[in-house]
Amino acid sequence: MTGFGRKASFVAGTALVSAHVAGAAMAQDFAYVNDHADIAPLCGEEPLRVALIDGYGGNSWRRTAFAELEDEAGKCDNIGEVTYAEAGGDVQAYNAAINGFVAQGYEIIISYTDFGDAAIPAYRNAQMAGTTMVPYFSDLSGRVGVDYAANPYEDAFSAGRIFGEWVGETLGEGTTVFLGGLAGSASSVTFLDGYKDGLSGYPGIELLDDNFIVTNWNPADAQKAVAGLIAKHDHIDAIASDYGVTSLAAVKAYEAAGLDVPAMAFIATNNEYSCKWTDAKAAGEAWPQLALSGTTADVRFALRAALAARNGIENPEPRALVAFPFANSEEGLDPLCDPAMPPDADLSSSLPIEKMEALFSQ
Repeated sequence: MTGFGRKASFVAGTALVSAHVAGAAMAQDFAYVNDHADIAPLCGEEPLRVALIDGYGGNSWRRTAFAELEDEAGKCDNIGEVTYAEAGGDVQAYNAAINGFVAQGYEIIISYTDFGDAAIPAYRNAQMAGTTMVPYFSDLSGRVGVDYAANPYEDAFSAGRIFGEWVGETLGEGTTVFLGGLAGSASSVTFLDGYKDGLSGYPGIELLDDNFIVTNWNPADAQKAVAGLIAKHDHIDAIASDYGVTSLAAVKAYEAAGLDVPAMAFIATNNEYSCKWTDAKAAGEAWPQLALSGTTADVRFALRAALAARNGIENPEPRALVAFPFANSEEGLDPLCDPAMPPDADLSSSLPIEKMEALFSQ
């Protein structure tokens, strides 16, 4: 059983989440991240090399995103090379990687916006040098066509607000925390701001920490952080996060402490988490959960936006992207679990199943 080809059931089967998404995006156009335009009319004929740069790499989400980029680029015969670099959380190394690919003459550079607006000068220099520069994931304050060619972004604020409203409606009253990534991460800050906005209509829900809990998007760090939260607070009723791996680490921390798992709301799921929840449900021990997912496909939107900009073609897709509802226990939508797939696999990915299997067999 896989997660591919079920877009209609994800959208139609989750009325609560869909209503929140629609309300959050009412003033803007958006695309669900599993609803892709045809790249063929955008490819052009110019021989191209494409580079993807992450501020922080190494986790399964980043690996899957690069595989999605390779898969999408493979649909254009004129793209001869797709390469990757990551900066280990260092903004100077990130900027240096951008400058290096510009110096090597790469026509397109796509970068994850780990450092937010702080990297705009590097983006601008690349754009001015003739490279088609496309930062993606966070909504930046720069100017399209000047500081970068395009900036498709995950509507993290709306996702966070959906989480907050879901927690408020599911629990009514209780306590909660938000798990983020690297200290100061722009996307985690935006998720948390949306979460606070969603919770604002539910005075019975108390946010125990005004800042997000740093996990570095690393399972060991996340489990340690949640163990610390368990020791610090008498009770936590709900945990929201911006990465499914950290949510899985939170579940393991509660299991290690011999405590019931709180309600979980998160984005970007994985097979291990889904199978763990499915097993818990079979044993009558499942916890409430909401999972929005499919975000590894955001990079496909970035490539199509880059090609449209480089070739002077109107981009057929909006900038704003919304993760689709992958699981919602309150609406009877269970996550997909495939024991034959690796624990790290994200069954919400837009990768063909054979490429997903190849990725995680390496």
